[in-house]
Amino acid sequence: MAKKKLKSKKSAPESTKTKRPSTKAKTTKTKTKSAKPHTRAAHAVAKHAAIPAALQYIPWSTVEIETLNPLLGRQMVVGQQIMLARVLLKKGCIVPLHSHHNEQLTYILEGALKFWIDGKEIVVNAGEVLAIPSNMPHKAEAMEDTVDLDVFTPPRADWINRDDKYLRGQK
Repeated sequence: MAKKKLKSKKSAPESTKTKRPSTKAKTTKTKTKSAKPHTRAAHAVAKHAAIPAALQYIPWSTVEIETLNPLLGRQMVVGQQIMLARVLLKKGCIVPLHSHHNEQLTYILEGALKFWIDGKEIVVNAGEVLAIPSNMPHKAEAMEDTVDLDVFTPPRADWINRDDKYLRGQK
């Protein structure tokens, strides 16, 4: 009788143990997939995403304005899977043609941006939003002094790493 109870006890934990490694294997596999790209930018996003999420309250006045060129500045707040950038453009500022795998929402707070995108010219004014799909080439020009909020998912690793030469006038 005691042997039967031992067998029952042993068989239940073994089946549980069998299930646990397969779950861990799936978790490891998922981590491997997200860390697969071996670029410096992808590593920065992966490293940032590894930090546990925490509630953040961040006044814009506490976020450094990074000057990219005389007509362009930005501030960034980066979350686990999303990024918000406050972009400050002087009239005439050109954001050169580029594309990225990140989805982008551009919300104009003040001013206006003219976009060249998908074979069209679109002027986005204060209070308006432009949704830009992944990998869609686009260019913009500030029609007047402009403040815009750009939302990216996933976060822009090239911006986090300051490896965005197209905005800095470098090739």
